[in-house]
Amino acid sequence: MRAARVTSLDGPSAVEVAEVEIPTLQPGHVLVDVHEAGVNFPDVLMTKGLYQMRPDLPFVPGSECAGVVREAAPGSAFATGDRVAAFPVLGGFAETVSVQEALAFPLPDSVSFRAGAALPMNYLTVHFALVRRAQLERGEVVLVHGAAGGIGTAAIQLARAMDARVIAVVSTEDKIETARAAGAHHIVLADDFLAGAKELTEGRGVDVIVDPVGGDRFTDSLRALAPEGRLLVIGFTAGQIPEVKVNRLLLNNLSVVGVGWGAFWTRDPGYLRTQWDAILPLLAQGALDPVLGPGFPLADVAAALTEIDERRARGKVTLAIR
Repeated sequence: MRAARVTSLDGPSAVEVAEVEIPTLQPGHVLVDVHEAGVNFPDVLMTKGLYQMRPDLPFVPGSECAGVVREAAPGSAFATGDRVAAFPVLGGFAETVSVQEALAFPLPDSVSFRAGAALPMNYLTVHFALVRRAQLERGEVVLVHGAAGGIGTAAIQLARAMDARVIAVVSTEDKIETARAAGAHHIVLADDFLAGAKELTEGRGVDVIVDPVGGDRFTDSLRALAPEGRLLVIGFTAGQIPEVKVNRLLLNNLSVVGVGWGAFWTRDPGYLRTQWDAILPLLAQGALDPVLGPGFPLADVAAALTEIDERRARGKVTLAIR
């Protein structure tokens, strides 16, 4: 079968497509014939050896995908032919992938494979962030950094589905339409997001900030929070890990909250199915509908990864595998 392979840690340009062995069914797993795969920032980091998980070379990247069950063990909840979204962690950029059964999820017929591949990483991360870590309440104001990316568009949609008011922050004007398509109530540019947030909240500030970017906007994010506000630290696509002066937290009883979705579910894989069951009704209602960005064929996997590496993505980047 065809698969993308990382054979050296030289970044996206070094990723190649080659023939590899089809995986065999292991206990507690299902084999999935992949139709579409989602492309994420951690995939980029792994091509450079910069992610916390460092697989031995060579390896097949790809943490999320959607397709059809090829084979399932007797007694499995899945059967051959079932449509699924899946979170294999590794191996999704291939025509067939082995997935722990707990990390495979039923995909409604109304959801395309491409949209299904955009769901596991971003939407379950954001669900964990807003529901469990932020304990978002109806009517609160949520500010979303990186609002044109995969995490950002998912955060806009889920926050809005939870009856929050959403302020989207984008780095350039050409990303405004993507944030608007995701459903943001207000959109501001990153260069002046603090003033924009203060004006839109009549000086009060926002209740929750979703931050997958980090970098030099972190301090102004703290300044943008209302009393008892929560800043959710999801990632550092800006490349810099900011530091916080904790005295700032005392002034308005602020919280900087780590969002380690992977660290959490690794101890309890069954939590992912609980999350999936929670978002399924929102998918059926159309409240969650991934904003899809560029789609690439598997042969252009290097270009897909580069799209994210160079922060050009508008919406979710995907790979068509078959």
